[in-house]
Amino acid sequence: MKWICRALQRMEAQDLDFEARLRALEGWRAEKVGEERRLSTVSAGAGGVVGGVVAVLVRVLGGG
Repeated sequence: MKWICRALQRMEAQDLDFEARLRALEGWRAEKVGEERRLSTVSAGAGGVVGGVVAVLVRVLGGG
């Protein structure tokens, strides 16, 4: 009977370890998604600025 209790305790410890690793992985994944969102926001902002500068240059150089 004792060996069954020890086996169950080991299984429980492994489950807790697995859950901790899973939570860490989910945190890492959420962090990566946040970085990608920031990067796309910066890219969109930079594209808007470059587009605005090009539009002004076309207007000025085109004599419009």
